[in-house]
Amino acid sequence: MRKHWIDNLRWVTVLLVLLYHVVYFYNNKGVFGGIGGFGPYPEYPQYQDVVMYILYPWFMPLLFILAGISARYALEKYDGKSWFKARTRKLLVPSTIGLFVFQWMVGYFNTLVAEGEGVFDGVPAVAKYMIMAVSGIGPLWFIQVLWLLSLVLLLVRRLDGKDRLHGASGKVFSGKWGLVWTILLGVLFWLGEKTLIANPRSASADGLWNLYKPLFYLMPFLLGYFVFSHEAVQEKLSKAWIPLMGSAAVSGIILIATTFGQDNTSPRYLGSPLNCLYGYLMCLAMMGWFRAKFNRTGRFAGYMSRSSYGVYVVHYLVIASLGYMLKTHIQLPPAAMYLILGVAVFTLSPLLYEIIRRIPIVRWCVLGASNPKTSIS
Repeated sequence: MRKHWIDNLRWVTVLLVLLYHVVYFYNNKGVFGGIGGFGPYPEYPQYQDVVMYILYPWFMPLLFILAGISARYALEKYDGKSWFKARTRKLLVPSTIGLFVFQWMVGYFNTLVAEGEGVFDGVPAVAKYMIMAVSGIGPLWFIQVLWLLSLVLLLVRRLDGKDRLHGASGKVFSGKWGLVWTILLGVLFWLGEKTLIANPRSASADGLWNLYKPLFYLMPFLLGYFVFSHEAVQEKLSKAWIPLMGSAAVSGIILIATTFGQDNTSPRYLGSPLNCLYGYLMCLAMMGWFRAKFNRTGRFAGYMSRSSYGVYVVHYLVIASLGYMLKTHIQLPPAAMYLILGVAVFTLSPLLYEIIRRIPIVRWCVLGASNPKTSIS
């Protein structure tokens, strides 16, 4: 039986990613990749940036947890070879071939944001195209890392041929003290963040490393596969979602109140115990909440479950192109720019996805889907 709460939590989290990128694009806290805010911090506080502090500690780790859970369920139905072949088509094709078919347009605007007008003057066409394609990776780092972790998972499964680790996890985390042990797993969350290495000489290098964080994201992915895939663990979270959400809210408020203004993607910030506590509790609380209240579907939820992956893949072109034009070529109040960019990304991204999924070869290259009716979420 399909677990609709996982589908619903996944597409809701994807929509939160879109919201995050609207705010992040104009942030003035020094977060890598944005075009910059409307004045220097702290003279211009730009309190709307608080959205980044609320979402960043947990929404991507949560997507990796859900991916780990889904991988467990899929590998109970399909053999590893077939599963990984499907993973490669869905994840690796869009983040490699798709760069040269679609994401090069994102790369064009990313380069303008980073370097400014005239950056391509005198650059040969072929070199310009290659630069734009590579610069267009953007949010596709997520599916690149997910493909790599899927490969690691196959190796782990081979080493644990009799599936003892999953069975042992079920006994420990489904028992009387299971919820306590589950919460204590947050230590792994913190240890994963400690794999980040600050590079004081290169902020851009730190930005890229902080995006990929493969060793950190391995933790939630494997926790999803071995721990959170157990029905009993999910049930415990669903019964405790209110205290979990309350605890997460308290830790989040303290975190934001004491750190607002810092680069919330820096290694030092991400590795702080309070950031890790808030992020992990939010992952648990969101899973428990959706398992308890949103384990159902409908027409809209069904559509979003099918399309959210595609929307994620294409949405940053809207952010980068329109966001850049609004900031550099149009004089509007900041509130109007946020409103226009927010409405655009939530309306044009699904439209762009619907167009692409109807074009056979482009659909395969950009979305990793061979059939226009195939669910790719």
